[in-house]
Amino acid sequence: MRLVWQVLAVVAVVAAGGQCAVAVQDNPWLSLLVGGLTVALSLYVYRWVVGRAEQRPVTELAPEGAREALLRGLAVGVVMFGCVIANIAFLGDYDVHGYGSLTGAIGLAGFMAGAAVTEELMFRGLLFRLVERGLGTYLSLVLSAVVFGAMHLFNKDATVVGALAIAIEAGGMLAAAYAATRSLWLPIGLHFGWNFAESGIFGTAVSGNGDTHGLLDASTSGAAWVTGGEFGPEASVYAVVFGALMTVAFLWLAHRRGHIVPRRRAERADALATLAR
Repeated sequence: MRLVWQVLAVVAVVAAGGQCAVAVQDNPWLSLLVGGLTVALSLYVYRWVVGRAEQRPVTELAPEGAREALLRGLAVGVVMFGCVIANIAFLGDYDVHGYGSLTGAIGLAGFMAGAAVTEELMFRGLLFRLVERGLGTYLSLVLSAVVFGAMHLFNKDATVVGALAIAIEAGGMLAAAYAATRSLWLPIGLHFGWNFAESGIFGTAVSGNGDTHGLLDASTSGAAWVTGGEFGPEASVYAVVFGALMTVAFLWLAHRRGHIVPRRRAERADALATLAR
């Protein structure tokens, strides 16, 4: 029952923050404010409910090293998406028409910060972490990635290909980043850096949510497997490849640090079943 309360508390904050963000999305300064408040409230509620329910320090949100991890994640996310855009542009399928909107980018920063924090708390802080206890790191990564990808099927211009791409490049990579560090700060920074670069800097669609107005006024054209089509560059083969490579790199790091959780409960159940025969 304690686990249910954890999930319900975080989901309630996510839902409230999402509704407020949609209500003020046309005002960049209110979007920035609402995004910041959503971040602060989400982190507070997660710390409080998880700490009480599990009777432990919430080490995955420990303040020590948080700033450095956030900045590293931010840098990796921006560079990764920059590489995706560079490859699309190399083929002539990404065109910059001029400068976009500074205020638009400011509003997107608030919106994307709220989305990055709430989604990481839900999918890596709760879903991946709790399922990992029974199924181990690898199966939990696959399951949480599939659920994360499927969630994006509800977006405006969603496609099955786009959802699969999100599951591989984001769901897998972000869970692996958490496994490697046992901290939510790196995946939060990575998630925000990727999304903000996609929308606030390069001005492309994010996960099938329609056009955005960032620092650059730009558009994509060409084959959907290159550009991602209406879903946005996250459905590009380049995004999938880079995300998959980063997933492997984070899992290697997690293994090297001894952070991989085996299927302990499943192994015990098998042993008991064998003894019962």
